Amino acid sequence: MKTLSINIYRFLVSGNVDRCYIFVCSCYKCAPFPPFIRAEPKKKKKVDPKREIAIRDRMKKKIKKLEKAPQELIPIEDFITPFRFMDETRVRDISPLSFEESERRALLLKKWTVYKQAQNKAEMKAAKALMEAQEEALKELRLESEELYQAAIQRDEGLFPFERQEPTHTPPVSKYEAPEGRCHDITKVYTH
Repeated sequence: MKTLSINIYRFLVSGNVDRCYIFVCSCYKCAPFPPFIRAEPKKKKKVDPKREIAIRDRMKKKIKKLEKAPQELIPIEDFITPFRFMDETRVRDISPLSFEESERRALLLKKWTVYKQAQNKAEMKAAKALMEAQEEALKELRLESEELYQAAIQRDEGLFPFERQEPTHTPPVSKYEAPEGRCHDITKVYTH
């Protein structure tokens, strides 16, 4: 019996438990077995069926409650301007410009106006030259062939796609009063 118990013990230590069949004996000769072989298995706790039913009912109530009311989404704070920055009493004092600085800015504005005017004149001159060249070419084409001239003056809708750019910045109107009136804060406060 001692050799049998040693062999079973070797199987257990090597990890090949699934291959050995153990017949546990309660006699004193089986003492070399490790204590976990001789121990009785732990009994399972009995669960009260009423308590289990109550737990299930609570879970069902919670699920129904979540299904009824949609979950409130918490707004992203990055896209909301805090009200402490919207306070009207917080006004930055603008220091008055010196005479030299105001003169420099006025001169810079005049130079910018002259530059933009020259740019506009050059664009108009180039457009006028193109129109004159086109008219001259159409006159020459009409002298060559009337059919080609009629085909040339037909409008091609798909030749130039229509693109329009709108102004991206407009200066503020002085002494403009917004028609909306006062703003009432109805922001919800979330505490988690």
